[in-house]
Amino acid sequence: MERFFQSSFTIFFFFFFFTIFSSSDILQVHAARLLPIINENGSNSSSETKVYIIHVAEPNNTEFLHFTDKENWYKSFLPNTSLDSGDPRLLYSYHRVITGFAAKLTDGELKAVKSRDGFVYAQEDQTHILHTTNTPTYLKLHQDWDYDLWASSSYGAGKIIGVIDSGIDPDHPSFKDDNMPQPPQAPVWNGQCYWANKCNRKLIGIRAFRYGWTPDPYDRSGHGTHVASTAAGNFVDNANVLGEANGRASGMAPLAHLSIYKVLYRSNTGQTVGQSADILAGIDWAIRDGVHILQMSLGAVSLQMFHNPVAIGSFAAMRQGIVPCAAAGNDGPTPNIIANDAPWIFTVGAASTDRRILTTVNLGDGTQLEGEGGYQPDNFPSDQLSLVYPGADGTGTPKQKENRLVCNVNLKAYNVAGKLVVCWNAIYDPVETGKKVKKAGGVGMILINTWPAGNTTSPEPHVLPVANVGFDAGQKIVNYINSTANPTASMILGGTQLGVRPSPAVASFSCRGPSKMNYGIIKPDIIAPGVNILAAWPQRVGPSPTGSYSKFKFLSGTSMATPHVSGIVALLMNLYPSWSPARIKSALMTTAYALNTNGEPIKDEYSGNASVYAMGSGHVDPLAAVNPGLVYDLQYYNYVHYLCGTGMADSQLSAIIRTTASCSQINGIPVEQLNYPSFSVKLGTGNPVTVTRIVTNVGDANSVYQVEFDEPEGVNIAVNPTTLQFSQKEERLTFEVKFTVDGVPPAAGMTREGQLSWVSPTNLVRSPIVVTFI
Repeated sequence: MERFFQSSFTIFFFFFFFTIFSSSDILQVHAARLLPIINENGSNSSSETKVYIIHVAEPNNTEFLHFTDKENWYKSFLPNTSLDSGDPRLLYSYHRVITGFAAKLTDGELKAVKSRDGFVYAQEDQTHILHTTNTPTYLKLHQDWDYDLWASSSYGAGKIIGVIDSGIDPDHPSFKDDNMPQPPQAPVWNGQCYWANKCNRKLIGIRAFRYGWTPDPYDRSGHGTHVASTAAGNFVDNANVLGEANGRASGMAPLAHLSIYKVLYRSNTGQTVGQSADILAGIDWAIRDGVHILQMSLGAVSLQMFHNPVAIGSFAAMRQGIVPCAAAGNDGPTPNIIANDAPWIFTVGAASTDRRILTTVNLGDGTQLEGEGGYQPDNFPSDQLSLVYPGADGTGTPKQKENRLVCNVNLKAYNVAGKLVVCWNAIYDPVETGKKVKKAGGVGMILINTWPAGNTTSPEPHVLPVANVGFDAGQKIVNYINSTANPTASMILGGTQLGVRPSPAVASFSCRGPSKMNYGIIKPDIIAPGVNILAAWPQRVGPSPTGSYSKFKFLSGTSMATPHVSGIVALLMNLYPSWSPARIKSALMTTAYALNTNGEPIKDEYSGNASVYAMGSGHVDPLAAVNPGLVYDLQYYNYVHYLCGTGMADSQLSAIIRTTASCSQINGIPVEQLNYPSFSVKLGTGNPVTVTRIVTNVGDANSVYQVEFDEPEGVNIAVNPTTLQFSQKEERLTFEVKFTVDGVPPAAGMTREGQLSWVSPTNLVRSPIVVTFI
């Protein structure tokens, strides 16, 4: 039986890899692909035309004489303004994110557009998928600590977070405007509200974009509501899920304002997806409206920057001083698959916190294993009960074996009444699996994670007591079942546990680098709480499995981690209103921590210690970021030099930076020379690499920093100078880091990690290092 378990698991792993993270709780980002264009009613667009995003040059002075505005200039590229159906051909005229438009064209019409003077670049529209009571305390934001970051930053008041997502439930209590300040007025703020009677001092803008139309922006998936409340939800008392995790919920910046841009819609397959044209339109209007932060828990993995609407829109936002925060994606733990990896984007991975909704499994042999479950009735027995494992039957076809492993069988045939049923957590909604177990008479369920899900568990709101256990614990359970004729177990419902150690750990699903698309920049930049985050849930999406409507729900994903960072950015922007987006990012990256609450390296819930490509610079530490000491600053033109250094074509460069440009007239720089707060170099024997960085003093005027570093294995590091002495604030000093192979290098393609820190009596400015051997 043990042999079957191993071999059958190998078979269904490849199937699960593309499916198990698509549950409602872990909304993933798949590789970009073209899907049927659909709306929430499931209708398809015309099959004769496709949507294209067309980049064009700015009209010259002579051409401006013939066109009264940009939209007329854009229309001049089209064969006509309407399709045969009467629908408009031009969907969007972009004003801030690109010089260009989105339109419906046939292949022949596109060819004609490309022949026009002023044409720069065209890309076909693509589909993108979606990638708390405790976390403000976990992140030490409030008055219980020596420094009250919330009070010092006015709780984010005055800052506007633009949420590019699936809409909003405007009636949720998280979006009431109790104690909210008045929002900024024109010309600072120019937003509009779809529902005139729904906007208030919290929700100050609500729009929706669907191929040129303005549909109802209500959130029918729940994702956008959850994300918005995590970033800047107002205070709500007695927030809980089925009585667990009860407390006072709020966002990271509870007095910041929210503007909502719905660009994601439920498809006829049940997924929540968005199109590039709509995403660009949402970002374009967010910039025009006057937001300060872009919150984007969406995207596509492994997408070239010049094809990526989040990267293109974020570049335009960054030029306006807007901080773009985006999710890394949920396709972990496989390496080299990551979303939103452009260096001007703040890319966020997901980590666990110190809260568990504990369910302990005590096996008949005395082994004790911990899991989680959201439904915890007071009267559940603690007795040893018989275990039923349909997956123990190794006979039949691969599909039959797979169905038994995930309990997709007639459970009554297995005599589960009054027993605990063991199922693998894959393919099917785990709550629906629990319903099957209960219907067949089972009194509880042990839900085992598959290998890719690792040890990241979830307290789903089940209809019966459940212990969701990690893959490692699951192996022990299966081994025990195979070792005895009469396996038994008990489940002890432990309720909400805080202060669980060690924490944090990188979530198994969180996407990992290295990126294949950004030419060597370490991504993600940082990790933040993203596992079992309790936040707002819209009423119209439906009741909980127990039949009652819950105003809050646990969700996991990098989608949940990103709004934590977006809210923290709002706090820092109030403290440092003149800082560039790069300074904000640098402050959070260089003060992030890499050790857990036990003083050990942060773990990966998939396996072992977390690598730099899993956690970036480490876990966000808002209090430390208030006083970073030094920052690595960047302006938009630095990124242009970086882009030219990658060998990018002129048309591709122009698509990103929103102006016609030629790299033959721009000094490109090697990727490792971008003034980024991390170091990633490619190193070979006999070819040392010297990297230059510039740091700006934002701490004490008279301060001295000494360099400290941990060399990657097989690498010698030399830093010049080893001391940085500042005499005033805003002073900039340059240092060089020389990397040389030490001894016999590892095989080509292998990586080794280290870190470099600048240390003063009051500050530690730490940067991760990754060396790839060539």
